[in-house]
Amino acid sequence: MQWLQYANDSKHPQADGTYFNRREFCFTLDGDVFVRYQSFKNGQELRSAIQKRVPSKIDIGPVYNVDPQKRAAYSNAGGGFTPQERELVFDIDLTDYDDVRTCGQGAHICGKCWPLMAVAIDILNRALREDFGFKHVFFVFSGRRGVHAWVCDERARHLSDDSRAAIANYLSVYKGQEKGLAKLTTGIESHPFVAKSHEVLLKAFESSVLVDQKLLEDDTQKATILSMLSQGVRDAVAVEWKRIDKEFEKESVEVVTFNGDGGGGDDGKNDKKSLSTLRWEAIKACTKKECNKQGKSKDSSRNVKLMEKALKDVVFAYTYPRLDIEVSKKMNHLLKAPFCVHPKTGKVCVPIDPARAWEFNPDTVCTVGQLLNELNEKSGVDNASKLEDKDGESAYMMTGMGQAVRTFRECFLDSLVKENKNVLTEKARVAAEIQDVQMAW
Repeated sequence: MQWLQYANDSKHPQADGTYFNRREFCFTLDGDVFVRYQSFKNGQELRSAIQKRVPSKIDIGPVYNVDPQKRAAYSNAGGGFTPQERELVFDIDLTDYDDVRTCGQGAHICGKCWPLMAVAIDILNRALREDFGFKHVFFVFSGRRGVHAWVCDERARHLSDDSRAAIANYLSVYKGQEKGLAKLTTGIESHPFVAKSHEVLLKAFESSVLVDQKLLEDDTQKATILSMLSQGVRDAVAVEWKRIDKEFEKESVEVVTFNGDGGGGDDGKNDKKSLSTLRWEAIKACTKKECNKQGKSKDSSRNVKLMEKALKDVVFAYTYPRLDIEVSKKMNHLLKAPFCVHPKTGKVCVPIDPARAWEFNPDTVCTVGQLLNELNEKSGVDNASKLEDKDGESAYMMTGMGQAVRTFRECFLDSLVKENKNVLTEKARVAAEIQDVQMAW
């Protein structure tokens, strides 16, 4: 309620007492029955409805110009029934990475593919805050295999559908597949956003994704990556890989160096490297060598840029966030509420601290069964709802939900509540000044 009311709790003279009542909620009941356009006057009504109907999922929609449950009465009116504001939201699902994952498909999620979600959080968090200047952004584990992002600044909530689509398209460097290859909008001359993203992606690609997914040891992925390179680079790589493979088979070999510039270990340490890493370093070395062969003509300059771009495109194809932009483009799109329980996994949709996204483990997320057991253990009897700790906090704060709620508060809610109060105070000050001027006239 502190979040979704945005300080419109009727206690402030500038608060809109109808604000929360105009917010749409959607309940999913047993049998996948969707009950849309639910609305509630306050938190107690919402709580009572959840307890009575026990929805398997709760989705949050926009704030309309009228109470959604009374929309029929306004359908033919001048203003109609239209959304007035909505958080800017993003949805990323690991199933959209099935063409680049070797650890599993579909609903599978594990520590090897979670880095794809962690780097997506890194990219979105930086872009939304630095490129667009948003402050109130939080990320939520979807409960199964993905991540949701909510942007809750007042400016974001009032964006038109066209503006939402523009932001979504700006962030959508990955545009799907065409003839088995990723469609990317990286360009020969990198946009500053693309250049900044590449710095983040390259580190994730080389340290995690390349190795964990064994991309250059999987025949399909190996063929795809090679097809993205120029013919000259591919020919050079084929020769280098044969040598590496022979060397790699020798158990005594710990470091393999490459022919040409830029290959091999650069610090003299005998660090064992994976075959995928060795093959990737060979690709980079061969690309650099081929670039050095080029002359200084205009065509040569373009060829060099294309070969360098091919390396970047491999990184973007395998690590850049794959957004479901349809979720972001429309103000009236629904999105699952944070802290829901995923009906198939039993896991709670917990907030994620973006600064610790790489440490997040989807396998250890609390489940509803675990929480019930913890509540009963804390109370010793079945009255856990009445249990409070020494600081007067509710019982759930002493369960696996405690850290999730603290993350929500510390990473998002506390700063939002403070700003909301400041905004209403400023509105009150302006209203008072206007009233003084009117009285003077």
